[in-house]
Amino acid sequence: MSVRIAILVEGSTETILKQPLQNFLTPLLTNQMPKLIFLRQNGRIPKREDLKRHVTHLLNSHPCADAVIALTDVYTGGNDFQGAGDAKQKMREWVGKEPRFHPHVALYDFEAWLLPYWGDIQRLAGSNRASPNASPEHVNHGYPPARVLAEVFRTGTKGKVYSKIRDGSAILRDKDLNIAAQACPELRAFLNTIIAISQNKPLPAPTPP
Repeated sequence: MSVRIAILVEGSTETILKQPLQNFLTPLLTNQMPKLIFLRQNGRIPKREDLKRHVTHLLNSHPCADAVIALTDVYTGGNDFQGAGDAKQKMREWVGKEPRFHPHVALYDFEAWLLPYWGDIQRLAGSNRASPNASPEHVNHGYPPARVLAEVFRTGTKGKVYSKIRDGSAILRDKDLNIAAQACPELRAFLNTIIAISQNKPLPAPTPP
């Protein structure tokens, strides 16, 4: 019987990430592929007691999840989290000592994981703008990745308004997630949690240049 992993996501992240994640993990995990249950949270991951109640329910209801992953942006439009470590620490404190709960973040928002596919972003936006940073997860609160993409699309020759679902999905379509994982440590950590729960070897860290 497949391991069941519940993944709490903020909302439209499910639409964008679910299929590329399945495509990437299925050949990697072969007969150990878990059942990934994406649960949309209407824009925000629950906080404090709400998160604890949600996680406890998922782990104890029927059919229960074998593990729960919470995936939040660090940049939430407010000051909920000061950084990746702070976000993960707070989520773990809110849930308590539950080894089946795994907090993860997109630093600073989900669009950071799209930046490694800059050529596709340029093509879709009709832009020749240079990539903003060699390290996508260093694009931060002052100018988060979603804002970077919005600006690229706004100023591109296609004259499009960036749509997370439409354009984010197009950027990731048929892509190897390992490309983004090598450039984005938080994405690699998220993938490695799923792989570890499935009792497989983790993705290797990138080779230093």
